[in-house]
Amino acid sequence: QVRVVESGGGLVQPGGSLRLSCVGSGNIPNMYHMGWYRQAPGKQRVLVAQLSSGGRVDYADSVQGRFTASRDAAKNTVNLQMNNLKPEDTAVYYCNFDGSYIGGHYTPHPDSWGQGTQVIVSS
Repeated sequence: QVRVVESGGGLVQPGGSLRLSCVGSGNIPNMYHMGWYRQAPGKQRVLVAQLSSGGRVDYADSVQGRFTASRDAAKNTVNLQMNNLKPEDTAVYYCNFDGSYIGGHYTPHPDSWGQGTQVIVSS
């Protein structure tokens, strides 16, 4: 089983930046895919960024050019640098480890979710 812990959320003004981190531990394979998701109040959880084990990173259109995901494989850590934040970025952010990656699409592993970290973008 994989244990996932997200951190780095907080309150930030529009235009500001935050850096989220996600650390995985437990039964993590040497090569794994992962995804960053977010869930706004009253809405479904949606994919924000997906990272393949081969190094490809894809972003949702809504965050393209503002968010950057990076991986520190040695530490089983994945970061999400979020710049030029907007009020619509307000959500709980989750990461997911070791899902499947087929046809360029990441499908989350059902047992590899963290507890999430809250991001609030407000003036």
